[in-house]
Amino acid sequence: MSTREIKRVGVIGLGKMGLPISRHLSAKGFTVVGYDIMLAAIKAAAAAGVQPVNSPKAVAATTDLVIVLVGFDSEVEAVLFGENGVVAGAGDGTIVAVASTIAPRTVKKIAARLPARLTLIDIPLCRGEGPAHDGKLLIMGGGDKAAFDACRPAFATFADSVFHLGPAGAGQVGKMVNNLILWASIAANEEGLKLAQALGVDREALRSALLESSAANWSLATRPEEKPMPWAEKDMTIVLKEADAARLSLPLCGLVKETIKSVKAERGWPMPKSPED
Repeated sequence: MSTREIKRVGVIGLGKMGLPISRHLSAKGFTVVGYDIMLAAIKAAAAAGVQPVNSPKAVAATTDLVIVLVGFDSEVEAVLFGENGVVAGAGDGTIVAVASTIAPRTVKKIAARLPARLTLIDIPLCRGEGPAHDGKLLIMGGGDKAAFDACRPAFATFADSVFHLGPAGAGQVGKMVNNLILWASIAANEEGLKLAQALGVDREALRSALLESSAANWSLATRPEEKPMPWAEKDMTIVLKEADAARLSLPLCGLVKETIKSVKAERGWPMPKSPED
């Protein structure tokens, strides 16, 4: 496919990830147009140099690249295909980048449904909120390679590691596997340190030693379990559903999902709710 230079970027979903991403894009000279259902988010984005509009349709109407950053599969589909959605407003050649973490099957379904005049790529984001503010996210991407490469200058404003893994949905597969291993590590860290404490060894003393040992891992170093981990169960549910569809047994994943739920319950943290709940 032929691609045009990306100069105007739309961001749909101006929350904990979308707002800092918008700031980085604006600071590096891109014209940024944004939309969110929350008025406070729109005001915060406007203060950061984002041009606010009143619908996903309006975002797509004047942008070359639309980045979608909403929570759930159904919300992504509504943002794209609703009456005032991206498809209704986008012109020929617009690139639609789904940065939300959704099921690979949903990406493929969207790609099949999207008009040929638009190009879909999936760019789920790794590393979390801190790196989003620092402009050091990691992108795992899927979809048309030429379109993906055309977006690299925009991606470079908020991500310092960018990988193209294959066709549409491949980015979500990469993020899904990343999350599987992440939550398994968090669960193992929690159980190991809990055992050490029960046997009279100080957790922090042991943690310092483990960080220098063969048990060292990203979650042990960065302590993500000290924050509410809002998407843990959603992430693992995606893994389990995809495994079922592939007729693949992943017994550890079911156990990890339940372990993460118990960790959150012990801390009094809320469980995520989809729009259907």
